[in-house]
Amino acid sequence: MSIDPTRVKRYAHGSRVPGWDSSVDLTKDPAVVPDPATTYVPAHVRTEIESLMGKYPDIRSAAIPSMKVVQREHGWLSPTAMEQAACVMRLTPAYLVSVASFYDMFELSPKGANDVYVCTNISCSLLGADEIYAHVKDVLGGDPDFNVRAFECLGACEIAPMASVNGKYVGPLVKDDVERLRDDVKAGREVLEDKQLVKRKAASKHWQEQQ
Repeated sequence: MSIDPTRVKRYAHGSRVPGWDSSVDLTKDPAVVPDPATTYVPAHVRTEIESLMGKYPDIRSAAIPSMKVVQREHGWLSPTAMEQAACVMRLTPAYLVSVASFYDMFELSPKGANDVYVCTNISCSLLGADEIYAHVKDVLGGDPDFNVRAFECLGACEIAPMASVNGKYVGPLVKDDVERLRDDVKAGREVLEDKQLVKRKAASKHWQEQQ
């Protein structure tokens, strides 16, 4: 089956999502490793990061899980969060930023508490994800409780077009699902329970077998 490339919206740089890198500020002083004597790090955060560092022969391999720790603690990778992780790991915050900016699961700016990631990769886009993402932005984009983003690929093509809502995969989606999604989150209910990947028969059976 041939695919018409004009059906998939792309930005000027060729990707289906906007660029994510920020330019380097060359006016700033060179980065330094935070001083443990003057950098406050909560004891439980320090313990968890040090435990992660002990799992790898090169401590830099613990950068990603360590940033997950401080992002969970602060809600996003704030300068304070990055400083705490860098202090424990004896790295510069700049090194951690260079890693975090590559991955979609890290937030480098304040965000709403509820993450809604709409997959915009090829399978989802061909099945209407661009329109669904536009509608998600219309419905949720101005709500401070939500963090809405396009995601290059969530790896669930079998339920395309799909999205991740606070880590739960839902799909196939139609535009009318967006209001349901919002209402479920606001009410504290299971989000689109009938469309959750984990509730599908095959996934549910596999999950139960693993317990």
